[in-house]
Parts: sequence; structure tokens; C-alpha cells
Amino acid sequence: MAAADNETKDPKVVKDATCTFCGCVCDDIDLTVDGNHIVEAKRACVLGKSWFLNHDVEEGPSCRIEGQPASVEDGIERSAQILSNAKYPLLYGLSDTTIESQRVAVGIGDWIGGTVDTTTSVCHGPSGMAFQGVGEVTCSLGEVRNRADMVMFWGSNPAESHPRHFTKYSLMPKGMFLPNGRKDRTCVIVDVRKTKSTKAADIFIQIKPRCDFEGLWTLRALAQNVELDPAQVLEDTEVPLETWQDLMERMKACKFGVIFFGVGVTMTRGKHANSEAVLALARDMNKYTRFTCKPNRGHGNVTGADNVVSWRTGYPFGVNLARGYPRFNPGEYTSSDVLARGEADAAMIIASDPMANFSQPAREHLKSIPYIAFDPNDTPTTRHAAIAFTVATYGINVPGTVYRMDNVPIPLRPAFEVHHPSDLEVLKAIEKRVLELKRN
Repeated sequence: MAAADNETKDPKVVKDATCTFCGCVCDDIDLTVDGNHIVEAKRACVLGKSWFLNHDVEEGPSCRIEGQPASVEDGIERSAQILSNAKYPLLYGLSDTTIESQRVAVGIGDWIGGTVDTTTSVCHGPSGMAFQGVGEVTCSLGEVRNRADMVMFWGSNPAESHPRHFTKYSLMPKGMFLPNGRKDRTCVIVDVRKTKSTKAADIFIQIKPRCDFEGLWTLRALAQNVELDPAQVLEDTEVPLETWQDLMERMKACKFGVIFFGVGVTMTRGKHANSEAVLALARDMNKYTRFTCKPNRGHGNVTGADNVVSWRTGYPFGVNLARGYPRFNPGEYTSSDVLARGEADAAMIIASDPMANFSQPAREHLKSIPYIAFDPNDTPTTRHAAIAFTVATYGINVPGTVYRMDNVPIPLRPAFEVHHPSDLEVLKAIEKRVLELKRN
């Protein structure tokens, strides 16, 4: 045998790959790939390294029907039959796949008159409702990096949820108008408890639990020069009025401010009213200076899911298409509620795991109906699915586009191919077959 045959191939390097673990969608990662394994992920944070280095390709078939191996073609046919014959089909998930796949999935929902919902409904759904009612003063993360001299985090803990947020976008980087980086910025963190993020704060305000609404409206009142009762403010927020007044003066004096808010705002008492208060506060502050706000989104492409569903229907999540036109009503058309009430008679779950985090009534009903699941990994949801497709992982195995948390589209540069199909391929085939069945 020639010596050349015994030589092993050098690992390849994928430059500027995109990490889809969280909403930061960092697109400057250099991946070293050895065969079907990523052995190094330069510049990735601890979560990104775990995402890349622990990526294992699922062995076995790409499709299972009732737990038994089957061909992808049989799975597509069975899926199309289930969706076409359902009276109240539900499509849920979408936050961990490409916008190309999301677009096809929403199209299927339209053809079958189903309800289309995303994981937004269980995290930043209240923000989506607030955007519809109040609007949003927004900006890109690039503008934050280059301009923001006051950065506020409310109900958000990026040190643990988005580890590169501080260093890449918000606090540490030297910007066009902030040549000294961190020294040119003031960091304010408002939360109900100390977190790992509070170590980075210049000002930490520990607010009374479940009273974000009162704190935000205190600031709104101060922005409008409304006189407040110090005792009432202290009772409502457990923060002295003087502290709020000092914060407001700093907010007015900054050149460019931004508020990043998390699920500590959206999923606590007040929910969409809290989000509306954040959005309205940012709007109020533009009377004095430039101020914006952004939700700190979690999943890699949950922002893309909101965008795609909004393009196609006019609403970001929880959209019912049964009457031939979109209807939006969180609580009525959101997946956890639809399932808990036992209304859906079929479902398609894409890139999410409701069996691991929905309520017990919702999980029990999902088990009782035929549903299709798409996931690169074995999960509680795929185990109970009538049809389970094992698909390639977006960003690592397949290309496409995702949206960063600031609505900026980012292309994906995959590291290596696998034998499993992409969810886009399978969804396109299901859509084609659904149309044939509907026309007949």
C-alpha cells in the first residue's frame, strides 16, 4: 500500500462560522473539524463551545414511525396524511431552525388551516404583544457597541445566558464613539436578586420581586416630572425614591442609552404590561436623549421565527389560520393552552421539546394525539411522536439564515455534512404532498 494511503487528512478550518446556541448568534467562530467532530471552536463562549464540541450525530434511521425505523418517504406520506385529515392541527416550535424552514412550516400551517405558534409564547410572548400595542424604539447591537454610553439590563442575566454579550456587544468593546470601551460606559442592572451579571454593574438596583411594573412606571413618572410620594415608592418597589431619581438623572444625561430586558420582566407578574412599560420608558426618554430598548432573546433563531411568522401572518406567534385568514389571540391560540384544553387533534413539533417543559395537562394531551416531531437529537418529544424525523443540525450540518436578537440576518456556514436530511428538505416534501391531498 502506498504511503500516501496511510496519511490522515489534516483537520479543516471553517472560518467565521455562526454559533446558533443563543440570540447573540456570534458569527466570528473559527471551527476546527476532524471528520465528523468539531475539535476546536475559537472565540466561542463556554455555551458555544459546549454547543459545538459536544455535537454528536445521531446514529440510526432518519425517520421512525410509531418508534420503528422507516424510510423518510414513508414518514413524509404519513405526516401529510395526518396533517391533511386533522380538524385542528397545531404547528409549534421553530426557534432552532433556519428562516427558510420556518417559512415552509408557516406555509403548511396556512394550507391546512392550522394554528402556528413558536417558543416565543413561553418566553418573550408578552414582548410580542407589547410591540403590537406600543411599538419599539430599537437599534442594532452594532449601534450599542459603537454608541451606547449607558447600558441597562432589567430582569436579564447575560453573564450566564449570553456570555459574550458584555464582551462583544454591550460593555467591553471599544466603539467608534467610545474609544475607551468599558471606561466610557455606565452599566445599570435591575433585578430581584444578585446574579453573576451584577458584578459588572456600576449601579445595581435590587427591586421588590414581582414589582417590575411599579419600578418602570416610577421611572416613567420621573421622566414626565411627576411628583411622587417617597413612602409609596419605597413600599411599592423596596427602592428609595432618591435612587430612582438619581437613575433618571443619569439616564437623561447620557448620550445614547439602551435597556436590555429579559424574561425576568416578561414572565413575571404584569407580563405584557411590564414589556409595554419598558418600551414606553425608552420612548419617553427620547424627549431628552437617544434611548432604545431590546429584548435579550434566548434560542438561536427565535427572533427569526417571530419575523417569519409576522411576515406571513401579520402576527409574531399564536396565530390561527382556520378561517382562511390569520387571527391572533394569546391564551386562546398559544400551544400550551391549546393542548392543555385538549383542542388540537394533530400537531407538528419543529426544533423544540414541549414534552420536557409544558404543563402536565398539555403533555398528556400531546401524547394522546398523532404528532410529527423534527429534532437532531433524541428527546422526550421525539420518543412519543407518531413520526419522528432525525434531521441535520442547523449551522453545524446545514446552511441557511438566522436572525440575531436585534433582527439582523446572519448566514450560516456549516462545518460538515451528515446522512440525515435537513428539516427544510422534509418540510418541503410534506408541503408538496399536503397540497396534492388538498387538491384531491
